[in-house]
Amino acid sequence: MNYPAYFDYNATTPVDPVVLESMLPYFGLHFGNAASRTHVFGAKAEEAVDKARKQLARLLDADPKEVAFTSGATESINLGLKGVWEANRQRGNHFITIATEHKAVLDTCEHMARQGAEITCLRPDSDGLITADQVERAIKPTTLLISVMAANNETGVLQPIQAIGEVAHKHGVLFHTDATQAVGKIPLSFASSPIDLLSLSGHKFYGPKGVGALVVRKSTMLTAQQDGGRHERGRRSGTLNVPGIVGIGEAARLCQLQLTNEASRISALRDQLEAGILAQLPNATVNGSRQFRLPNTTNICFAGLDGELLLLSLNELAVSNGSACTSASTDPSHVLKAMGLSDDLAYSSLRFSLGRFTTEAEVEAAIRHIVSVVNRLH
Repeated sequence: MNYPAYFDYNATTPVDPVVLESMLPYFGLHFGNAASRTHVFGAKAEEAVDKARKQLARLLDADPKEVAFTSGATESINLGLKGVWEANRQRGNHFITIATEHKAVLDTCEHMARQGAEITCLRPDSDGLITADQVERAIKPTTLLISVMAANNETGVLQPIQAIGEVAHKHGVLFHTDATQAVGKIPLSFASSPIDLLSLSGHKFYGPKGVGALVVRKSTMLTAQQDGGRHERGRRSGTLNVPGIVGIGEAARLCQLQLTNEASRISALRDQLEAGILAQLPNATVNGSRQFRLPNTTNICFAGLDGELLLLSLNELAVSNGSACTSASTDPSHVLKAMGLSDDLAYSSLRFSLGRFTTEAEVEAAIRHIVSVVNRLH
């Protein structure tokens, strides 16, 4: 089978071969339960988990004790938001987020609203950005937590999380960021930032699916959302996914080594792809800020075209028209709608996300294919 060229790295990344190699012994030879510390099998597994925790903490400039392993960012977000509310109800019930967040945050907020929480959902400008002033104006005496994603999964837009976090702490409010798309692509420092909770998934940076983490500042009170053993310092019960944890640790190590050079190479390819499309298709425009965004992502609107037909016609490429988690939805992208795009323009937009294994030849072929298909469909 001839597979299409892959331009959907924001949906998921392939497991790096080095990562896969590091994981394999923990499916067989070192199969022990990391909680079984009384024998060598458990001790070997626990040692591997400790190593991975340090590797991930090193990438994020965090204390390993602040890292709690989960099944992925969705669980981390649920644990972070619901856990903070349950542990701090006496402090308030007001949460602030933005309309372009991933559904993992928005749906969790909707759930909490049904349980009595008050949610303020801020709208960004046409570039997809919000400001710290905008957030500060929304803060109330009852505000408990602000959740703003570091990088948008559809547009790649980078929010000013440093400034927003500083505003949150100025008012004694906790700050959570969904850093799922940012980890491994841009530098992050948990230690020197005003972030109290940070969510991530391993499969977004060349690790395996089914493993992620919630990084929690030591002073943050958090109630576990599942009980049964008080694993992960009482934050998240459940037998640890040792092979997955080994994989996310090794993926973090590789990202730390390659981050600067990889970002430079991928951003050059992204710019080449974008420039090639825009130069030959006058109706094509970029959605979102071109100044503040991830190095690997471009979201392009092909005005006047049926986005679904365009997506199906680009049979030489694997691309998407929004978040992988909402790809089955027939609704236009909630992210693009929140930025002010009409339904038609949102439907006509596609996301192209590049990664570690994208080549210049693939980019050149993609430009030719996209231009040819769009001209044929017009």
